[in-house]
Amino acid sequence: MSNIFELPSHEEPGRDWTATERERLERHAAEILAALGLDLETPGTRDTPRRFLQALYDATAGYDGDAKLRTLFPAERPEGVEGRHAQIVEGPIGFYALCEHHALPFHGRAHVGYVAGDDILGISKLTRLVRLYARRFTVQERLAEEIADGLVELAGARGVAVRLEAAHMCTAMRGVEEDGSLTVTTVWRGFYDEDPTLRSEFLTLTR
Repeated sequence: MSNIFELPSHEEPGRDWTATERERLERHAAEILAALGLDLETPGTRDTPRRFLQALYDATAGYDGDAKLRTLFPAERPEGVEGRHAQIVEGPIGFYALCEHHALPFHGRAHVGYVAGDDILGISKLTRLVRLYARRFTVQERLAEEIADGLVELAGARGVAVRLEAAHMCTAMRGVEEDGSLTVTTVWRGFYDEDPTLRSEFLTLTR
């Protein structure tokens, strides 16, 4: 099982900054903010480079993994019941992510459904799973794929459905300056990929 559900190993690129590294990054942040026009000599902005750096650090905490996701319980399916259409659906799950193209936020709602294998996840773990992958630099299409594959890997789900709808600040604040539009992404795995009735039921429940 992937170590994304654990704390990262020491061999991986570290987010454990030393005091010297943090000071250097804050200086870089200050240089960029000042070059963009921010006056850093006011009472309200002197600490902005530090706060800006910390905000980005918190928004990308998904790189640190989440060991609490490993909490599994036996499936409650009675013996002899195949349970092919016994789906578990959770949502809407709010999420915020940073687009890797412009480092601007996109945010929205996720619905996650799955048909259990031998194990089920605690309901709160589906929210944790979404936010694990959302708190990174990513794109919406990859985010949906990672949530689906993560649920298969973590719980051995026989089918997984993921639906994301999100507004992207990179199109609202810049470029075409499109306000109010939503991007919708759906991903299917296992039974959902095979069975249009199961997909239809999931989409009905999530709309």
